[in-house]
Amino acid sequence: MKQVLVVAPHPDDETLGCGGTLLRHKSDGDKIHWLILTNISEEEGWPKKLVNARQKEVKKVMAKYGFSSITMLDLITTKLDIYPISDIIGKISIVFNNIKPNIIYLNHRNDIHTDHQIAFKAVISCTKNFRYPFISRILMYETLSETDHAPPIIEAAFLPNVFINVTDYFEKKCEIMKLYENEMMPAPFPRSIDIMKSLAKYRGSHIGKKYAEAFMLVEERVM
Repeated sequence: MKQVLVVAPHPDDETLGCGGTLLRHKSDGDKIHWLILTNISEEEGWPKKLVNARQKEVKKVMAKYGFSSITMLDLITTKLDIYPISDIIGKISIVFNNIKPNIIYLNHRNDIHTDHQIAFKAVISCTKNFRYPFISRILMYETLSETDHAPPIIEAAFLPNVFINVTDYFEKKCEIMKLYENEMMPAPFPRSIDIMKSLAKYRGSHIGKKYAEAFMLVEERVM
C-alpha cells in the first residue's frame, strides 16, 4: 500500500489533473491524500453564498474520492505571491512529514496561473531526498485552462512521458468535476466535460486505451 498525495493550488486542480489516476490508486488499495493550498473567504470580498458553496463542494469531492485526509492551508486564492515563499514551504513541509507520501502529484511548473507557479516552486522544495526519504515518485499533471495556456516557448512546454490508463475511472472523474458547479462551463471552454473527454481520448491514444491522463515524471527513486 502506497501513500499518495495530490497537491492542488485550488480545489478542482486535483480532478482536472489526475482525478482518474487518484481513483485508480484508491481502487488498487493505496491511501490517497489531498492538500489544497488556497481558499476563498468573505474577508477577502467573496460572497457568503459562494464561500459556503465552495465548502460544500470540497466535502462532496472528498467523499467521492474517499481521501484518507484533506489539508487546507487556507492561503488567499490568486494571491500566493504576497506570502514569503519560505512560509509556504514551511507549511507544506509539515504536511509532507505528517503524511510521508510515497508518490506526489503536483501541477506543472509553467502553468499560466501565478498561484500554480508559486505552488510548484514551494512543493518541489519539499522533495529533497535527504529530508524527505519516503518520497519515491514525483509527477507533474496538466490542468486544463492553465497548462495549455502557457506561452509557446520550449521551456514552458508540457511534454508528458508517463501515461496512465484511466478508462475504468474516467466517468466518475467527470461526475466529480461536475460538483464544481462554479468552475464548469460549456465547450469550447477548457473546463468542460467535452474538452476533458477530448484530452483524455488524445492521451489515451498514446497507449492504446480509451482514456488516459498524462504526466511529466520529475523524479523516480528506486529504493
